[in-house]
Amino acid sequence: MKNIVLGATLLAATSLAGITQAQALTVGVSIPAADHGWTAGIVYHAERVAEELMSEYDDLNVIVKTSPDPASQANAVQDLAVQGIDALVILPTDPDPLVNAIMQVKSQGAFVTLVDRAPSNNDNAVRDLYVAGNNPALGAVAGEYIADTTPEAQVVVIRGLPIPIDQQRQDGFDGALEGSNVKVLEKQFGNWNRDDAFRVMQDYLTKYPKIDVVWAQDDDMVVGVLQAIEQSGRDDIQYVIGGAGSKDMIKKVMDGDDMIPVDVLYPPAMIGTAMELTVAGLMDQVPVAGSYILDATLVTEDNAEDYYFPDSPY
Repeated sequence: MKNIVLGATLLAATSLAGITQAQALTVGVSIPAADHGWTAGIVYHAERVAEELMSEYDDLNVIVKTSPDPASQANAVQDLAVQGIDALVILPTDPDPLVNAIMQVKSQGAFVTLVDRAPSNNDNAVRDLYVAGNNPALGAVAGEYIADTTPEAQVVVIRGLPIPIDQQRQDGFDGALEGSNVKVLEKQFGNWNRDDAFRVMQDYLTKYPKIDVVWAQDDDMVVGVLQAIEQSGRDDIQYVIGGAGSKDMIKKVMDGDDMIPVDVLYPPAMIGTAMELTVAGLMDQVPVAGSYILDATLVTEDNAEDYYFPDSPY
């Protein structure tokens, strides 16, 4: 635990005065309900790490609450505040509507760790620690792999939703291809949904007689892409790159699947990292404030086993 924290590059530090390991401490964890693959992974890792932390620390209680929408999550956070939690770890369904509820917890002296999604004004006042994946790097790592592996490739792109996270990923991808001979044929939104991605890929297969590579921003969409390719009977597509690190895609990489040679991490396990860092600050008096941005690791056949969680739903 200490090695995780001391190895992190954090932008600021704070002290948690008056907290000793002899005190019984409570950490509230508020996360979205499992409405699709990635959030199902969030729930899995939050519950897994909560059990591990309570086994490690006798005087620690971790409460995990899931919520289907911002209003429900605001209520859940307020319930945690009433219980007098010492820290809140929260991955907001939508951060802006939750600012007031988070600030209520923070005004009571609790340490707040915000995960993945920040308010639109990026106000540091709502959190002590920020833990997130690296969206620009997710796109850049995929682009660099394509440029290095298939430098003359004709590529189709399936984006997520028209929101800032998607744009950050797309900007990183486009930047990585600058100066290369890779040709991007078209970009369409697949809404981070496998059925929508299936329809977009069908459209691409109809329009373009030759496609070398597909980049889809999310592993859920890759499922739809692979279905469309299989149904078409086309054999010109050399490989598909997704992102996030779903167990199905990681397993394909592990097994040397030609169509899925690599994946790029944006791991739902980041909720566990946030919980570990928060508890280390509370229990071990380690300074853990500022920003902790996870690497967008390129998962290959050589390292895939390190990122494979067979019991996870995602």
